[in-house]
Amino acid sequence: MTRNSETGNMLDKAAAVLAVYRPNGGSFRLTELAARAGLTKTTAFRLVGDLVRLGFLERAGERYRLGGTLFELGSLVPRRQDLREAALPFLQDLFESTRQTVHFGIRDDREVVYLERIHGHDAVPLPSRIGGRLPLTCTAIGKALLAFSEPELADVILADPLPQLTSFSITDPVRLRTALEQTQVSGLAYEEQEAATGVSCIAAPVFSGAVAVAALSVAVPREQFRPAHLAPAVRTAALGLSRTLRRAGEPNR
Repeated sequence: MTRNSETGNMLDKAAAVLAVYRPNGGSFRLTELAARAGLTKTTAFRLVGDLVRLGFLERAGERYRLGGTLFELGSLVPRRQDLREAALPFLQDLFESTRQTVHFGIRDDREVVYLERIHGHDAVPLPSRIGGRLPLTCTAIGKALLAFSEPELADVILADPLPQLTSFSITDPVRLRTALEQTQVSGLAYEEQEAATGVSCIAAPVFSGAVAVAALSVAVPREQFRPAHLAPAVRTAALGLSRTLRRAGEPNR
């Protein structure tokens, strides 16, 4: 084996260790990391030691968690950083007008990646977090992104089994396609307890061209969900951010 192939092999193994932390982070013992990454304990021990030394992992007793270096590097990804900075004023205005949890996210393959979340002291429990991921089909943001992505994407996703986070998650492809078509007509996507029981959301896509580059949403307790009252604020924020991105010449996704 050449030196380059050895280096590539070790990088693949290091990536496998880090991938163990998707999608929810957490902390793991060395034996857990080795098993989940498909590595021998000896190889995992050496790799984890190097990852700790480099700041990609941190040791807490007998367990390992993601390190600060990853957060620092992730926050410097240009496109995501630029989008988040452009969106913040509109997200803050949306939070002030609704006093409910506000999300901002982009699509990565079949998932939403959350770039920002703003909430008050009494925010409802949600599975979303900054840097976290959730399935497109179980979230209002995801449906907004999916409805205004390339048509082929929806066809591919609907051809496979749909993920289920709660008993309310849509797993019927016909029903989901109808929801996406309604979103394309109204410009608004809805989530009814599909990612977290007791929570509903309304979202709108953000554009800089023909397809959505991001989406933003408001999440509220189910009993307080009044789409007619929330829709104008969500539309206003999405339209304002879309105008800003177009003026800045943000490239299409």
